[in-house]
Amino acid sequence: MPVLTTTEIMALIPNRYPILYMDYVEEMVPDESIVAVKNVTINEQFFQGHFPGNPVMPGVLIIESLAQAASILILSSPQFKGKTAYMTGIDNAKFKKMVVPGDVLKLHVSFGKLRSNMGSVIVEAKVDGKTATSAELMFVVSPDETE
Repeated sequence: MPVLTTTEIMALIPNRYPILYMDYVEEMVPDESIVAVKNVTINEQFFQGHFPGNPVMPGVLIIESLAQAASILILSSPQFKGKTAYMTGIDNAKFKKMVVPGDVLKLHVSFGKLRSNMGSVIVEAKVDGKTATSAELMFVVSPDETE
């Protein structure tokens, strides 16, 4: 049973199709960690060109998926509710396994350092329990535009 459905995710983050890379949130411990799920299907538009005859999910989109999961965790924190989170940097990105159609991508995110309106998250994308991608993402949370 999902903790958050796609509709609930869209209420938290601004991403929409075709750049919403998340199907549901499986687990969440507010202010601590999240596990979100992306079902990778052959219908993804990026597979048309990456690569014909050998479809592979681009690494940059795996990082984007992890950043979206991180945004959900960050914006679920009481101090950041109603704000927008932006990725400001990526450290130690490692790509260890190709992600292909049919894979279930589990997006693991936990808070790293946090101070005021900025911080870092430790992220890992797994397929069948094996690490496909890992990194540390830095972020800043902007004030609400209406404030």
